[in-house]
Amino acid sequence: QVQLVESGGGLVQPGGSLRLSCAASGSIFSINAMGWYRQAPGKQRELVAVITSGGSTNYADSVKGRFTISRDNAKNTVYLQMNSLKPEDTAVYYCNVDAITIVTMFPSDYWGQGTQVTVSS
Repeated sequence: QVQLVESGGGLVQPGGSLRLSCAASGSIFSINAMGWYRQAPGKQRELVAVITSGGSTNYADSVKGRFTISRDNAKNTVYLQMNSLKPEDTAVYYCNVDAITIVTMFPSDYWGQGTQVTVSS
């Protein structure tokens, strides 16, 4: 199994910044894509950003130019640097990892528990 531990959420004023982290641990053989999703109240969960094992990235149009996703493969950790935050960025942010474990040797999706980000004055 793979465990994901997220950190870095909180309350920030509009225009402010936050950095989310998500560390993966467990019986990991390899990690493919790592990403961040978010879900606002009454809305569906949506992709925010994703990064492949090779470092290619993809962002939701709403966050391009403001958010940056990165990863540290040695630490099995993915980060989301969020700048110029807006009230509409308020949501629960979830880490997602596509990983292969030494038990199954087959790729599966794993999710973090979610971290609240609130942008408000």
